[in-house]
Amino acid sequence: YEGAEAGYCTASGMSAIAGTLMQLCSSGDHIVAGATLYGGTYAMLHDYLPEKTGVRTTFADPTDHAEIEAAFTPQTRVLYVESISNPTLAVADIPALAEIAHGRGAKLVVDNTFAPLIVSPIPLGADIVVHSLTKFVNGASDIIAGAIVGTTEFITTLMDLHHGSLMLLGPTMDPKAAFNISMRLPHLPLRMKEHSRRAQFFAERLQEHGIDVTYPGLPDHPQFEVLRRIGNAEYGAGGIFTVDLGDTRRANEFMEILQNKDRFGFMAVSLGYFETLMSCSAVSTSSELSEEDQRKAGIRPGLVRVSIGYTGTLEQRWKQFEDALRILNMI
Repeated sequence: YEGAEAGYCTASGMSAIAGTLMQLCSSGDHIVAGATLYGGTYAMLHDYLPEKTGVRTTFADPTDHAEIEAAFTPQTRVLYVESISNPTLAVADIPALAEIAHGRGAKLVVDNTFAPLIVSPIPLGADIVVHSLTKFVNGASDIIAGAIVGTTEFITTLMDLHHGSLMLLGPTMDPKAAFNISMRLPHLPLRMKEHSRRAQFFAERLQEHGIDVTYPGLPDHPQFEVLRRIGNAEYGAGGIFTVDLGDTRRANEFMEILQNKDRFGFMAVSLGYFETLMSCSAVSTSSELSEEDQRKAGIRPGLVRVSIGYTGTLEQRWKQFEDALRILNMI
């Protein structure tokens, strides 16, 4: 699916990220990372690695290439971004970022968890791609797993007996988990197409109602043209959209109506499930960021991330969503 030479499956998405960065960086090295990342990744870069390893990170807007380039230092070894950012859904221009990274002698590492099949970072210039397989790739929210793909040379170094991060830290995927996920890979293309089809439908309907919705498949999305240029169009623009309810209280009320009254989906911090999963990012998957860092990253207090499932008919699910909007007098 990624077009890489080799890969290695790990026990979680975070172990894939940690193993990759610890292999590429040594004490005193520097990382440039997108300002909007999964909260666990942010905490590792912002807090854990500086304290434990002396590796420091500068965060920059991944869509502002001048800001990204200005963040580089002579010690920068890695440029780290998400293909579609969590939860703001900014789309990384991977060819442009690869040019910046390679021009400074750094590796481009892309977390492609939000966009399997939709974006193929390796052919676009990325050196290494990481995944939380827990999400869309597995698709059933019942297994925790991760993956690293890249060159054969890099994957081999991860398994070096004396200096390999995966060999020595031990985050190997459980064999039963590997088998179960492998049985779900053949229908990943079908699942991604349906996730995207439904997300596109919801985003367009919400926009028609004047709701503050963000989705990379909408023409007014800031990186709509970027995704059209770098994406694999047959798989759409992804299964995630966000709506801004204004504040955390209203966001929670909205999700509770959808979960408890309409049985639309579940309030949960995962994504890529066959049922719809909803979360208020500021107090869940992005809670590791300070309020100031959330503001800089564009994560507003009432932002609800919706990972749309594919159970039930599309019209049935839309009516349930519309019902919750009416109860809150939003339409």
